[in-house]
Amino acid sequence: MLRLPPFRYLAPSSLDEAARMLASEGPDAMPVAGGTDLYPNMKRRQFTPGVLVGIGHLSELAHIEGSPESGLRIGAGVSLTTIAEHPQIRASYPALALAAVSISTPQLRNMGTIGGNVLLDTRCNYYNQTEFWRHSIGYCMKRDGDICLVAPGSPRCWAIASADTAPVLLSLDARVTLVSAHGTRQLPIRDLYRDDGMRPYTREPDELLTEIALPSAQGWQSTYLKLRRRGSFDFPLLGVAVALLRDEEGTILDARLALGAVASHPVEADDAAALLRNQRLDAELIEQVAQVATKRARPLDNADLTINYRKQVTPIYIKRALTQLLTI
Repeated sequence: MLRLPPFRYLAPSSLDEAARMLASEGPDAMPVAGGTDLYPNMKRRQFTPGVLVGIGHLSELAHIEGSPESGLRIGAGVSLTTIAEHPQIRASYPALALAAVSISTPQLRNMGTIGGNVLLDTRCNYYNQTEFWRHSIGYCMKRDGDICLVAPGSPRCWAIASADTAPVLLSLDARVTLVSAHGTRQLPIRDLYRDDGMRPYTREPDELLTEIALPSAQGWQSTYLKLRRRGSFDFPLLGVAVALLRDEEGTILDARLALGAVASHPVEADDAAALLRNQRLDAELIEQVAQVATKRARPLDNADLTINYRKQVTPIYIKRALTQLLTI
């Protein structure tokens, strides 16, 4: 049986107190809300924080406010189940609801939060194993080693971003709020990520993700498709998020396309999205966009299924996502 390492648990009564606790405890502390990913990682000794600051009970992080017309503000502590079932999100931001309901199992979605998924640690076949397994083959550079076992000649880590909601929020042009004892900052969600398997976020260790802001959904249509081995529970091997803004005649005024699980960060296929603008969606355009977007996907031996299969299925899933929007 895998056991959690020793740690102290702190239960702040407010967001301000949580930020102060993180600051005072230093790099030995980590925040935890649902803990659906953090606790298993701790059992495998991928993380060994001496202090956990519990924020899952804070009402300041549990709101959904605003409207699809003016934009929604979603607290980072809102559960994935709530996201998946919220009427306004399902109707006006359907890609986000689809991404949320595709994550793990109902029990874990009840506990897991949108903030936790946005900040999900990068994953790799050689990293997401038990301590005993990793010790037996020699540690990778993401934890305790000095080599990337996926690409031994590479100077960097190639662990992949596997958060289902991340590419969707990129395609929806979301913004995030980060709070620390030193103040508050807001930034586009794309600026939260960087292409680094070991340090995938620009969030500082003492910062808390508190809110995700979605812009107006008026005129926008969106969808999300996920490739995985099984029909539930599994992390994505590919995520495709598409959002289109069309006029009454069907001409695409704006478009965003993002891919998940193809790199150490969610990838925006801006060159493919540019092909959609000022065009009307049809089978020929869908094929062209899929081929261009697929060039942004460079799978390695760091996830389930073979590299070739994941590469070959990428344009198929992009075409399926665009075809879904064509029929709306």
